Amino acid sequence: MDELRFDDRVVVVTGAGHGIGRSHALLLAERGARVVVADYGVAVDGTGSSRSPAESTAEEIRLAGGEAIACFADVSDEHAATSIVASAISTYGRLDAVVNNAGINDPGRFEDLTPARFRRMMDVHFFGTLYVAHAAWKHFIDTGYGRIVNTTSEAMLGGIPELSSYGAAKGAVFGLTRNLATEATGTGIRVNAVAPRAHTRMSDSEKSRLAELFSMDDETMSAVNASMPPDMCSPAALFLAHESCTLNGEVLRVGMGSAARLAVIHTAGLTKDSITPEDIVEHLDTILDVHDAQITDAANMAP
Repeated sequence: MDELRFDDRVVVVTGAGHGIGRSHALLLAERGARVVVADYGVAVDGTGSSRSPAESTAEEIRLAGGEAIACFADVSDEHAATSIVASAISTYGRLDAVVNNAGINDPGRFEDLTPARFRRMMDVHFFGTLYVAHAAWKHFIDTGYGRIVNTTSEAMLGGIPELSSYGAAKGAVFGLTRNLATEATGTGIRVNAVAPRAHTRMSDSEKSRLAELFSMDDETMSAVNASMPPDMCSPAALFLAHESCTLNGEVLRVGMGSAARLAVIHTAGLTKDSITPEDIVEHLDTILDVHDAQITDAANMAP
């Protein structure tokens, strides 16, 4: 098939100074996109700020012959997030896609996490995604075209201790993605998400804890990390951002040389005119049986 190109397209990538976001930006530029490299240059836990990461990625793109501008902006601030979209339009005269990738991590046991730490996670992951998407949405509605690619995580499903704040924030991004996809039907806009598996500075900061959790020695953990380079997540993000993509409301789990659909299902369950608590107990196996389960769609495929 023909190569998926982004010639004359303009794409915003948040959190593009490091890791997965940087890989997205580089691949998009390689495929012809003019990239707005947005990054506030914070540490993994969200503290501090620096212009260097955004400027470094943008300069790397330009040195390779591509087009990019750096945007030093905090996505958790509504005005700053809106300025990212404004920069794309004022610089290039258009905006075709947004890849919301900016994120932080601040793990801790639930009893030790303060509401303020939960709120900070929501500010960056959920509201950061919301603010950029909201600013882009108005433009997309006017032009009748747009692609939004959000970043969620398998952490929203549980399974790894000390990620209740991160997982909850990513779950909120998932809910936003699905509901925006519903509203996007028939507008020319598509809204999807990726759930990356990658070794980045975020996961590297948890290397010791994860090695202990999964009973891995340092050598084994290093081998696992080596199999998870960030750039293996970018092809899926590029596809979802492309004009040829007809998916809407989907999540692709990507990385480590794989791509899979992450979906919500509903089982055939139990149906009665009136269900009692005792019915639930008696038929619990039937209710939980996934044999005849169906995918719960967020939206019909837009024409």
